[in-house]
Amino acid sequence: MKTLKNVFVNTHDNYLKLADILFDSQINRVELLSVREIEWGEINTQDKLLAFISLLPERLSEPETNKDIIDGKYFLAIPGAIDPHVHFDTPGFELREDFEHASRAAASGGVTTIIDMPCTSIPPVTNADNLKIKLDAVKDRSLIDFAFWGGIGGDCFSIPEQLKKNIFELAEKGVAGFKVYIISGMEDFKDLTYEQIENVAQIVKKTGKPLAVHAEDKTIVLTEQSDRISRGLNSWQDYNASRSIKAETEAVNKLEKIAKRTGCRIHIVHLSSTEGLKIVKDYHSKKQNFTAETCPHYLHFTQKDFENPAIRNFLKTAPPVKFEKDRESLWSALAENKLVFVTTDHAGCNPDEEKSSEDFWEVYGGIPGVEHRVPYLFSEGFLKNRIEMNQTINLLSTNAADFFQLKSKGRLRNGCDADISLINLWASETITASRMHSKGRYTPFEGLQLNAVVEKTFLRGKMIMDRAKKFFGKTGYGKFVECK
Repeated sequence: MKTLKNVFVNTHDNYLKLADILFDSQINRVELLSVREIEWGEINTQDKLLAFISLLPERLSEPETNKDIIDGKYFLAIPGAIDPHVHFDTPGFELREDFEHASRAAASGGVTTIIDMPCTSIPPVTNADNLKIKLDAVKDRSLIDFAFWGGIGGDCFSIPEQLKKNIFELAEKGVAGFKVYIISGMEDFKDLTYEQIENVAQIVKKTGKPLAVHAEDKTIVLTEQSDRISRGLNSWQDYNASRSIKAETEAVNKLEKIAKRTGCRIHIVHLSSTEGLKIVKDYHSKKQNFTAETCPHYLHFTQKDFENPAIRNFLKTAPPVKFEKDRESLWSALAENKLVFVTTDHAGCNPDEEKSSEDFWEVYGGIPGVEHRVPYLFSEGFLKNRIEMNQTINLLSTNAADFFQLKSKGRLRNGCDADISLINLWASETITASRMHSKGRYTPFEGLQLNAVVEKTFLRGKMIMDRAKKFFGKTGYGKFVECK
């Protein structure tokens, strides 16, 4: 049994208590040391924190050689973060990213569990055989725990009965849910028509799993794209115009109707616009199965940032970031609990090869963000009073654990896995690509100072990252987690 001493734990809203956490592979108990709750404003500066500590009863100190006693140094302890939307690319696209690099980046960013998308693997995770290939490829290559999305591409419809069999077999083997695209540029994972999505939703509904959809209307995007390419236009403005707010809103509107007709849990990935959000919020308020996520880049950037040539190509994603109104609406939705979590859509590449073209259509669309999400949301969300502390923790961990039925994850509670991240809310660090752990070291967040630092990360009781000591645990400690 280990003891993590002298940490703050969130009780509700912006309130905390001082605690010790006793754990082995699971949390044994959380011993609350302070009788009264502490409001964040009482300790929100280094001076206030030191003054608070000076008034505490003196505690017996343990020698540093005792490996079973870990000094939490009055950092905030949160349940290990969960990122439900990443592309770690093993096997098949490992020139861009792989589980070794990406899982280390995740641990550095306080993330203990990820859910990897089915489309950026070869073969894609569209049936039980392909899932086994994926599991065999990832075995012993991850520092953190992982789950997988199943997928349904356009090629999966040749035999209708086989489609149903594949979906049910993947669900039985514990995939988190199923991913489809309305528009896809991937030969191995083609997009679906709305009619096909509705057919899939009727099947997925019977599994109880969510159906995640990349929501941009194919007709709108390709019509605008083809027109601009035919006229020799290839700037960032042309790309963004093709993937417009109208394209997202049209798709979200049609998916809302499919959710209503089928009763399937439909989840919109990387929502980017106010207009799309309005549809989701209306459904959310009616407590129906229509949900959405957003990402840090939509919370931080607008299309004005494409004017900066230093980050222009690094910022390309699908859908692209929108405008100031959209950015602020997304922050408001987080504060109103109308979005279920913040994910990264982590997708890296070799920037010299795939992020350097002057033809914006040819630039790879993806940001490797798994390392920065936790400190970003604490720094730019909580510490800037956009969201409360408990909301920040829910958006980073607890909501995803509940949504995907990861029953042993997402809480500092007796019997849960001892997945713990220690957050220093009194320190700052500047994002620098050269210090990233992803395979592709680039980021549009270059130079941004975050006023929160992940100091230590524990997975199932083992420390897998210690920033001060520049320590990482053994690759291969991470294991597959079934969502059931």
